[in-house]
Amino acid sequence: MNAAPVCPQPSAPEARLRFASDTSLYRSLKAEVTRYFADTGKSPRADWRFGLKAGIVVSAAAVLYACLVFVASAWWQALPLMVGLGLAVAAIGFNVGHDGGHGTVSRHSVINRLAAFAFDVCGGSSYVWRFKHNRIHHQYTNLDGLDADIEAGPFLRLAPTQPLRAWHRYQHWYAWALYGLLIVKWHFVDDVRDVITGRVGATRIPRPVGLELALFVAGKLILLTLAFGLPLAFHPLGAVLAGYFVVAGTTGVVLSTVFQLAHCVDLADFPTPGTTAPGQLDTSWAEHQIATTVDFARDSRVLGWLLGGLNFQTEHHLFTTVSHVHYRALSPVFARACRAHGIVARAQPSLWLALQSHARWLRRMGRESPTS
Repeated sequence: MNAAPVCPQPSAPEARLRFASDTSLYRSLKAEVTRYFADTGKSPRADWRFGLKAGIVVSAAAVLYACLVFVASAWWQALPLMVGLGLAVAAIGFNVGHDGGHGTVSRHSVINRLAAFAFDVCGGSSYVWRFKHNRIHHQYTNLDGLDADIEAGPFLRLAPTQPLRAWHRYQHWYAWALYGLLIVKWHFVDDVRDVITGRVGATRIPRPVGLELALFVAGKLILLTLAFGLPLAFHPLGAVLAGYFVVAGTTGVVLSTVFQLAHCVDLADFPTPGTTAPGQLDTSWAEHQIATTVDFARDSRVLGWLLGGLNFQTEHHLFTTVSHVHYRALSPVFARACRAHGIVARAQPSLWLALQSHARWLRRMGRESPTS
């Protein structure tokens, strides 16, 4: 098991901050988790359940894609295939790319990188994800100006310290459609911009070179080939464009919503550094993760399977090197250690209540004046 991460100091001056030094909570959590794996004899990495699931979701996506490109000849045949493919692509991201990106699939880095490359095949970039998600979001969760996952430009206001625009008053209505477009922006704008500028938000990242750059370019070429090149050999341009936007829109809505349910909800905190000292947070890293992260629908095995365990976000944020196949079993272990420290991990009992919580947060952020 890895120790609690020490936050790297990003290059941008505004990104320098430190958490409180008390690590007693994390030590207790780590001891409980270590004991669980010692008692069960299991490895924190993936097991046969991951392999079976990866085979199912990848095969489903391949079959749906083949039927859409080579079989469908009418819109009523294509539409359910498009939606199904979008859901399958989201499932690949949740279950295969995400675990691979965190290195939890295998002790062999090549296998982890291969699983992470699923992001590239689906149109994203595992290279950019490694920095934006693993090193920035997981360190600076819900910290405005640092966590790029809560930055949506002028279109959405997701944190109390962000500027309030007139149109934000309606964001709890239009956000869901906007989530569908975010994946298109991710495909063609965000990844390319981040690689060219060497920045993710306020944080500098190294530009890819050599094999990393070749894989980045290969991923984008695969996207162009699968989304446009091959389909254009069998279908007119209008149908191909419609297919891309339906598939990408479905994937975008599902991906964005699931990640928002864990952080941009009215049960999560949005701390402001500097209340006690410049660049200093009042809580430890582990306490910060619990305060800014909310589980949902823990009892739903179906959702847990489909979402790669991301309904157990608190467990994931505290131990990113543990595969999602263990989250359900670890949940009571985490709860016990938290209770011993007088802390209750936050959760919504169902997906529906989590969706309502996110909608309430969007509505509140569309009306509430900014805080500093």
